[in-house]
Amino acid sequence: MKKKSVRKKTMRIQGSRTEPVRKITKTGNYTYYVTIPKSLIEELGWKERQKVVVERKGTSLVVRDWKK
Repeated sequence: MKKKSVRKKTMRIQGSRTEPVRKITKTGNYTYYVTIPKSLIEELGWKERQKVVVERKGTSLVVRDWKK
């Protein structure tokens, strides 16, 4: 019997790396969230509860480290 390959939906994240597509989830009347893969957080050296900045760039969102 031939094995069926499973293809996951992926999206490009800056660089050559691909990650699973993420869903936008509503948490209240005015707030939404998107989860970020643990491996990506570790690669960036980010920690839990770290402050980040979310900026709009055209039709994209950029999440970057917040620096005082």
